[in-house]
Amino acid sequence: MIQRIFALLTALLTLSALTGCGYNDFQRLDEQSKAAWSEVLNQYQRRADLVPNIVATVKGEANFEQETLTRVVEARAKATSIQVTPETLNNPEAFNKFQQAQGELSGALSRLMVVSERYPTLQANQGFRDLRVTLEGTENRITVARNRYIQTVQEYNVLARSFPTNLTAIAFSYAPKPSFAVANEAQISAPPTVDFSASKPKP
Repeated sequence: MIQRIFALLTALLTLSALTGCGYNDFQRLDEQSKAAWSEVLNQYQRRADLVPNIVATVKGEANFEQETLTRVVEARAKATSIQVTPETLNNPEAFNKFQQAQGELSGALSRLMVVSERYPTLQANQGFRDLRVTLEGTENRITVARNRYIQTVQEYNVLARSFPTNLTAIAFSYAPKPSFAVANEAQISAPPTVDFSASKPKP
């Protein structure tokens, strides 16, 4: 009986110590960051699924800039070829590689939208207009998802670096998580721009 009471008191003290040192907070934020990351991936996949339809529509436009179209196709291929696993969140190098590939696809799509403004018949294509609206909406969803992930990771990393919760982080190997780089945040999260002043192609 005494041993059982002692074991119970030990368990309660251990639980209290873990709670006071942020153990439960680490669990909560770790799960939140994974959920936020999953949403980022879902939106990136949604965008990748749109690209073939956009490319197929643009291919029907006579004399469309082949280089711009090729860059979109190549950027999508690169972005979708990167294998993303739960461990990506704990691997800054893999995370940055994935981020860079998605950034290149964002840039290529943005360029395609700008160039498309030079082709009146393409702009008159209802299918293309619908795809452009869907793409812009998806880019906005990506921005929202990324911002949620950034906020969650920031909370997690502050916990991992602050005293005394940093001791818990060390004890349970809770390393800080990588986040999206601030340097190119505007470039890779902004929706595609549309240049209405772009000149039309010469006949």
